[in-house]
Amino acid sequence: MIQTATAAAEEIPASHRPLRVAIQGVPGAFHEIAARQYFSPETVDIIPALTFDELVNMVEKGVQADVGLMAMENTLAGGLMANFRLLNESRLQAAGEVFLRIRQNLMALPGVEIEDLTEVHSHPIAIAQCREYFRKYPHIRLVEAEDTALSARNIRDHGLQQVGAIGSSLAAELYGMNMLAESIETNKKNLTRFLVLRRETEVEENPASDKVSLSFSVDHEVGSLYKVLAVLAAYHANLTKIQSMPIIGKPWEYLFFLDFVAEGKLSYQQAVDAIRPITHDLKVLGVYPKGILIEE
Repeated sequence: MIQTATAAAEEIPASHRPLRVAIQGVPGAFHEIAARQYFSPETVDIIPALTFDELVNMVEKGVQADVGLMAMENTLAGGLMANFRLLNESRLQAAGEVFLRIRQNLMALPGVEIEDLTEVHSHPIAIAQCREYFRKYPHIRLVEAEDTALSARNIRDHGLQQVGAIGSSLAAELYGMNMLAESIETNKKNLTRFLVLRRETEVEENPASDKVSLSFSVDHEVGSLYKVLAVLAAYHANLTKIQSMPIIGKPWEYLFFLDFVAEGKLSYQQAVDAIRPITHDLKVLGVYPKGILIEE
């Protein structure tokens, strides 16, 4: 009887197999680079998911993946609010973060020159980050696709001689692509923040944890949000992010997503407890060590 790869993997005790990390995208995506760097030197198996919903679902079930790594915001494109909503509605917790310096590269099949290209395919955010570069090549049409690395793989699989892709150096290496131009993003301070996601029941307390991610709403009256921020400031909570999202079914009411780093002698738990009475639906999305920057 032929076994599937998933069935065979399930028979291997968890202690004897590499950590299975779910990412959005195919091998060679920036998610894979961030995952391998974050968990290094631990050996990991990268488990691709086509969508972020699928990624969260795989980690929640725990059959195919042990942990997930999901992009949350980019310094050029802003927050991926759909992913914040996914995290907020999931049974997962943020257990870590990593910042990846994104270098977008133009690639094509060996022997193809940039003058030969009629189209360049990539993820919409990657295209937006590189649009200025292509002003020099008005003959090239920019085509939005599902994923950066998938664009490179499709070119290889279908032998597309007049199509290029924007993606990582890892994607170029994996799919035998030739680099036509490196680091073509307009702004070189192009960073993406990823969160490491684990099932709530499996998150272990880390003494080094100093960063907190929260979601909450407040009364729709003057000064409600200010009161929350004032209390956090009094507890030496250094805000690193605040963003709002409409609450579905409650017109003109908003859910706030807030990150802070606990500084000073007071604990993050004291700060969270202090704002609980002046917020609604307060949820701690994760407590983890402040992330580091990785160069792609």
